[in-house]
Amino acid sequence: MLILALLYTSYGDLQITQTLFLGIKAAVLAIVLQALLNISRKALQGIGAWMIAVLGFCAIFFLAIPFPLLIASAAVIGFFFWNLESSETLAVEEPQANFVRTIAICIVGAVIWFSPILIIDLFFPYPLLSDIGIFFSKLAMVTFGGAYAVLAYMSQEVVTQLGWLTAAEMLDGLGLAETTPGPLILVTEFVGFIAGYKEFGLMGGIIAAGVTLWVTFVPCFIWIFAGAPYIEQLTTMPRLSGALKAITAVVVGVILNLSVWFSLHVLFSSVTLEKAGLFYFWIPDPTSLNLHALSIFILSLFLLFALKWGITILLIVAATTAFLATLL
Repeated sequence: MLILALLYTSYGDLQITQTLFLGIKAAVLAIVLQALLNISRKALQGIGAWMIAVLGFCAIFFLAIPFPLLIASAAVIGFFFWNLESSETLAVEEPQANFVRTIAICIVGAVIWFSPILIIDLFFPYPLLSDIGIFFSKLAMVTFGGAYAVLAYMSQEVVTQLGWLTAAEMLDGLGLAETTPGPLILVTEFVGFIAGYKEFGLMGGIIAAGVTLWVTFVPCFIWIFAGAPYIEQLTTMPRLSGALKAITAVVVGVILNLSVWFSLHVLFSSVTLEKAGLFYFWIPDPTSLNLHALSIFILSLFLLFALKWGITILLIVAATTAFLATLL
């Protein structure tokens, strides 16, 4: 991912590179829709789940409500109101870890997690690096629903609020992340690198990418070591189960938001954000519709859903199609 980010900063402005990225982004849009459908089939069971998903979409798309607040709200609703009468508490064995050991794991993990950020803040006069560490630490705390869910929050923040990347760069980063065999969440490294590169140049970008990776992945080990001994017991608690189901439902709305935001910026060359009172609206310019992107998107849908092609070959075909279309 770091190599791809380096190549992107060196050759991203070339016409051929932009053409290839156009095809990749159109294919990624189809991949995001596939992810949305897959999680919807599992998560939207009953009218309550549908209502939470719709409310979640409206809250993040039209009101720009932060993703962590949506997760917390859904958890509260599910905890108190989600089909408790039909739930049964199952008997399970007591967890194999004690409370003191769990607290010790959390303390040690937190020290390992935040020490690099503290050192950077104290000894390096670069506020951006600390900001990157803090932002992606918050991101690591709310990775419910997988990378597609948290991408909507990250895109909203780094593009609209923080201004680290443009919408086009965010889309390119997502396309690059899809081409790698690693997890999609590695797009965070691309975001960190580009933000650091713009501010400090090449070495700043590499350091920022390292900070991003550290605070994104270290928390995963804390959750595993601290929470794994209790997971079987926790999943049998009716109220907690309801909270998790509500979170899963709201994640569907969040991924729908990502799909709409992504499609607008891929299919239209000009999209503006308008505000009317408390509401936000993404308004595309109809005359800026990119017919090449639309055609490749439709082709990608056919290859993905009808022919069941894999993601890697789909991205290659989409990029090649975009290149040939430009030549013609």
